[in-house]
Amino acid sequence: MTASTAMREVSAYNTAVTSDNKIHDDAIARRFGFRGGLVPGVEVYAYMAHMPVARWGRAWLESGCAECRFWKPVYDGAVARITAAEDNGALTLAVESGGERCATGRASIPSQPPVLLISDAIPPAEPPGDRPAASKESLAPGRALGIAPFAVDRAMLLDYLAEIRETEPIYRAEGLIHPGQILRLANMALVQNVVLGPWIHVGSKVNHFAAVHVGQRLTLRSKITSNMVSKGHSIVEFDAVVVADERDVAQLTHTAIWRPRQVSENSEAA
Repeated sequence: MTASTAMREVSAYNTAVTSDNKIHDDAIARRFGFRGGLVPGVEVYAYMAHMPVARWGRAWLESGCAECRFWKPVYDGAVARITAAEDNGALTLAVESGGERCATGRASIPSQPPVLLISDAIPPAEPPGDRPAASKESLAPGRALGIAPFAVDRAMLLDYLAEIRETEPIYRAEGLIHPGQILRLANMALVQNVVLGPWIHVGSKVNHFAAVHVGQRLTLRSKITSNMVSKGHSIVEFDAVVVADERDVAQLTHTAIWRPRQVSENSEAA
């Protein structure tokens, strides 16, 4: 099959200016060497997720898979150019902004669905009332991370679609939750379980097993698989299953820098 390429541009929007993660705050981000607050990785993924839905529609939301890796920041108000090159039934995805390649990824509908990691195989967990500080111990491999039950209503969906500049009509017409909102649940697993300083989402893998609708009760069960140091960054990775009204609907692998090397260097200097 001959490769073909689709392209779209969006004006990036930093949805997390007021969040507890100060990597999205202009002043703090500049102290880390960035030009300003970072647009969250889950939103950059949402820009990318437009492409497989434009290509395959609801089928991708029900049985598609994707992976993404974030290399450079996307900044608020900047133009993000998303491309999708189709070859042999898969889309190779890229996001460029400010003359730099900021993210890469891949999306497809596999001929053989991946094996679902049954949520019952992950120990149940609830967010602690008093969150410990993020550390090697509180984010140790094997620890289960849960979230408080969550539901997206129609107003939240419409606000979110506007924020991520989504133009595909399927979400509004059918009341379907956007895949970016599903990936946000993995961020919630971190922030609801430990107290973090500035932190950075660096990549994810996503497998869909069913479309998710407005109003469904969403939970997430996850387990940390690794916590390591690479190039001075402390990096945590965990597997997760998203559950909607008692049905397992998505499987995620989420990777984040929970302590950037700049924080470690400043701590050592002090």
